[in-house]
Amino acid sequence: MREVDRIMIEDLHIELIQMMENAGRNLARLAVARFAPARVLVLAGSGGNGGGGLVAARHLANHGVGVEVVLGKDPGELGDVPARQLDAVARMGVPIVAEPSPADLYIDALIGYSLTGNPWGRIAELIEWLGGQPEPILALDTPSGLDVTTGEPGTPSVTATATLTLAAPKTGLLETEVVGELYLGDISVPPSVYDVFGASMPVDLFAEQAVVRLSPG
Repeated sequence: MREVDRIMIEDLHIELIQMMENAGRNLARLAVARFAPARVLVLAGSGGNGGGGLVAARHLANHGVGVEVVLGKDPGELGDVPARQLDAVARMGVPIVAEPSPADLYIDALIGYSLTGNPWGRIAELIEWLGGQPEPILALDTPSGLDVTTGEPGTPSVTATATLTLAAPKTGLLETEVVGELYLGDISVPPSVYDVFGASMPVDLFAEQAVVRLSPG
């Protein structure tokens, strides 16, 4: 996936902010269609995964859903593109709160596929807090704390009700039940990118909808 991102940005000039917008919009759509929440709490990390969660917060707010955001890092620690998303969310008046509180649905956008080792610090605290909540959790790309290559959950790790993974399913997501219902979201990766790796992704996979369910049911 790192190489997919590189090809998209460097070779095709499809920028991170464009892919992030697609990811967050599709996440918001799935949240509404699957869970119909009146109130959503988005837990966002400092990288691209967190940026996607912030995009979802913006789209949910646009659709009349009550949204609050809790950051896993100080705002000054966000990457450039996630920081732009945070600025847009704040300008819209979406509350950025210091501590999590109960909601109808939690969006886990704390850590993406780049995790190495166990979560720690504030991110770990938020993951542990999520573990004590009875309401459903929708994870973006991967449940935070999961090794997406091996499928081994870290300590701590999120157990999701559903996961929207992006571009292609990571091998570890197919090896564990902590992902819950598994969906695949279109972030505008052209078939030619998959061809570089000899991957057999159907060209019509997203012909009818931008989110498809991969797990049975």
